[in-house]
Order: sequence, then structure tokens, then C-alpha cells
Amino acid sequence: MAKKKKAPSSNTIALNKKAKHDYFIEEKFEAGLELQGWEVKSCREGKAQLTDSYVLFKDGQAWLLGARIQPLASASTHYVTEPDRTRRLLLNRREIAKLFAAVNQKGYTCVCTAIYWKKHLIKCEVALAKGKASHDKRETEKERDWNRVKQRVMRTEHR
Repeated sequence: MAKKKKAPSSNTIALNKKAKHDYFIEEKFEAGLELQGWEVKSCREGKAQLTDSYVLFKDGQAWLLGARIQPLASASTHYVTEPDRTRRLLLNRREIAKLFAAVNQKGYTCVCTAIYWKKHLIKCEVALAKGKASHDKRETEKERDWNRVKQRVMRTEHR
């Protein structure tokens, strides 16, 4: 009897930590991701990066730019594997219209914050975000440091 493969401990394939640092996240949407076979296999191995990715709206469709899915070494030789290609996001027409209207306002952008598994499908978390100024980033850092110190003090008091 063949052994069953263990399920991965986390459903997350890739996170865009830089987006949370550079933007205020206003609203999140779940979008499907149109991928080729070799890209799905690479995602199973966790070879996806979202560092400088963003969402572009063109001809009533949403496109993911800047996401990198590294092809596996064992990828087929008769496939043209393009790691940085633009990939279509699968969203409802209403969601695309809402995001498109918000992006046309000053200061708003649309970024991909995560790629994850949902059952057997690969989903992309798209966030409507507003850019942070440098003083806002410093304020966030101070707040994070203060929370860390506060936790440390609370732990030492309870001992």
C-alpha cells in the first residue's frame, strides 16, 4: 500500500511583507490566479516571490505584474518558462470595477499581499492600499518596538 503524502503545514505559498511596511491596507479581496502547469508545480515547492508585485487594470481585466515564480530544475525542456510573466487575476466584474475606481483616486494602489492554497486552487490576496509617507513608516516602527518592550516587561512581571 502506497504511503499518503503529508499535507503542508501552512497554506501560504508566498507573502509580500514589504506591502505591509510601505502601505496602509484598506480592503482585501480574494482573486483566483491563472497559471500554467509548471507554475503550479513550482508553487507546490514554494518557489514564488511577491516582493515588488502590483496589480494593473487593463481592458476590464486585472493583471499581476512583478510576481516571480521560479521554474523547477526538472521543468520540461519544450516549455518556454518565463518566471516574470504577467498573470491574469480572476475577479468578479463588480470587484474589478470597485478596485479600478479606487486606484484612479489619488494615493491608492492595488498590491498582492499573499499567494496561498485554498483546497486545490491557488488564490491571490489582493489589497487596496494607500501609500505611507516616511514619517508614517517611522511611527509604525516605534509602535512595533514599544509593543515588543511592553510584552517583555509583562513577561518579567509575571515571574
